[in-house]
Amino acid sequence: MELAILIALVCIALAFDYTNGFHDAANAIATSVSTRALTPRIALTLAAVMNFIGALIGTEVAHTVADTIGAINGSHGLLIVLGALVGAITWNLITWYFGLPSSSSHALIGGLVGAGMVGGATVNWTTIKEKVLIPMVASPIIGFALAFALMMLFLWVLRKRNPHAINRNFRALQVFSAAALALGHGLQDAQKTMGVILLALVTYDPERFDIDHLPIWVILAAAGAISLGTYSGGWRIMRTLGRKIIKLDPPSGFAAETVATSVLYVMAIHFKAPVSTTHTITSAVMGAGATRGRGAVQWNMAGTILMAWVLTFPCAGLAAAAAYGLLNGVLPV
Repeated sequence: MELAILIALVCIALAFDYTNGFHDAANAIATSVSTRALTPRIALTLAAVMNFIGALIGTEVAHTVADTIGAINGSHGLLIVLGALVGAITWNLITWYFGLPSSSSHALIGGLVGAGMVGGATVNWTTIKEKVLIPMVASPIIGFALAFALMMLFLWVLRKRNPHAINRNFRALQVFSAAALALGHGLQDAQKTMGVILLALVTYDPERFDIDHLPIWVILAAAGAISLGTYSGGWRIMRTLGRKIIKLDPPSGFAAETVATSVLYVMAIHFKAPVSTTHTITSAVMGAGATRGRGAVQWNMAGTILMAWVLTFPCAGLAAAAAYGLLNGVLPV
């Protein structure tokens, strides 16, 4: 029975990784598509390839995710992880349906906390606070401020240049910034699924699997799932991020992508923190757009997105708690 649950859990984890890809695909490419630097299909292909590469170049975030809960073992522990995944996928699908760029990362971790608390697992609150909650608040603020500052620098340096030439040059640069952002998305988000699968494997057989070592098949499977999901596209969220927050031009799109990429890389490599690609790029888009004045940003839509951010952690946790309760009552473990 435990083996059957483990297999189902790995499959659902990869399904979550796939939904993460199509849910968050817009994060890496919406700015480039909205400024016409790339066509949607070319942008999705580029994002899929870079997501796959990014998923292969680090495992630090995966170990952080695997360390969010502890003291679980056997079938009961696997049900906790399974409930977390079901809760995270449920919230992902709800926000995707309404076109809201919420965080798959925080949905997953919220799911682990919610299912873990109901299931009697030990929640590592120090890890949650230092690696999740603080970066969750800090990364959007940093993204907004740096994008605002970078865009102000562009406006000052390029104030006497030809606008058509500026747009043409920045569209070319956006190919590279979009690719770098997609790489950062793979570096961050695919590792979160790897961490969940690793947690499940250690729960299933702690003598065979080590929390500090990721099997290569887990890395390749997670990379492939998020890449395939990305290529499937996230058109609803792309419209929100690329059009409903602010009308982007190539310089502001490049500024937002560059800043978001920098934040993702630093958080993943240096701090080993699973931050949200969604939060980071959305706040950077707002920061770059705010240089045009308060009226340039659709603050009502921004408020709706902020509400989705606030609700993600607790709602995914509640959904995961309910899923765990249902699974625990149905499956004979």
